[in-house]
Amino acid sequence: MKSTRRPPHALPELTVRSVILGALLSAILAGANAYLGLFAGATVSASIPAAVISMALFRLLGKGSILENNAVQTAASAGESLAAGAIFTLPALILLGQWSHFSYFETTLICLTGGLLGALFTIPLRQALIVKQRLRFPEGVATAEVLKTGNEGGTTVKPLVVGGIAGALFKYLEGGAGVWSAALDLATFVRGKWFLYFGASLSPALLSVGYIVGFPIAILVFIGGAISWYIAIPIYLAAHPELVDGATSAVDVGYEVWSTQIRYLGVGAMVVGGLWTLWSIRTVLGQALSEGIAAFRPPRAGAPRKIIVRTEKDLSMKVVVIGTLVLLI
Repeated sequence: MKSTRRPPHALPELTVRSVILGALLSAILAGANAYLGLFAGATVSASIPAAVISMALFRLLGKGSILENNAVQTAASAGESLAAGAIFTLPALILLGQWSHFSYFETTLICLTGGLLGALFTIPLRQALIVKQRLRFPEGVATAEVLKTGNEGGTTVKPLVVGGIAGALFKYLEGGAGVWSAALDLATFVRGKWFLYFGASLSPALLSVGYIVGFPIAILVFIGGAISWYIAIPIYLAAHPELVDGATSAVDVGYEVWSTQIRYLGVGAMVVGGLWTLWSIRTVLGQALSEGIAAFRPPRAGAPRKIIVRTEKDLSMKVVVIGTLVLLI
């Protein structure tokens, strides 16, 4: 029986305007995330804001396709991820004494190479983590829903504009007009020995990050701070009473201990978390490596040619492997 289903029509995707807008939003949102990450220690995804901005601008220029909007938000997300990779690693070269300053050319070259490597790594990992493991990335699912809703004419840029104005007003009242202080730090030594601390921040950047990352992640961040300030620092100061004797500011003493001693607890936790993540996905990583090796084997004689739909086509594994080796060198 002949199928009556019509083939999907071709939609514009990698157009000149999508490339220009994607590059522009990538630079802007990467810069914003670099500032936010260095200030707050966490970055937020650029996918949904970029998708909303893209849909709004394309409507002014003539309605863009959902694939164009997806290309723009993907570029913006890549820029944000690249900024996070830079700010969470390159400053370590300064702290370790390997760099005395940031070289613009060297930093740019490192980011460019790392970004290309990341793009190549995602090709085998997409099959391993999304297609085979069927992991549902909540942020990716949400971005897809935003794109689909916008394509159907149901999304507005109004919430983004209102949020931006509210955040700017909040920041002006705090930093410009001085109506309230962004941070509250209270600390004392109980009986001249035990360190007791309470702190809070009303920074709009921190409040926004907490809202975006969600309650579970926010709780993890809070637990990390609580372990540092309510357990680790008091124990350290109790073991080193000479730091307490004659101290004029308990807050300054607490921050000095945190900066020189306790922050390494967080570094260790991140290292262990990264190693545990690699161990937990060892099976799918092995599958991706096997597929890469198999790509260099000649096809068997008489083997049927596999038909791949457009949405499942990937860059050749030969290109991925050779490109990865060249970039590593």
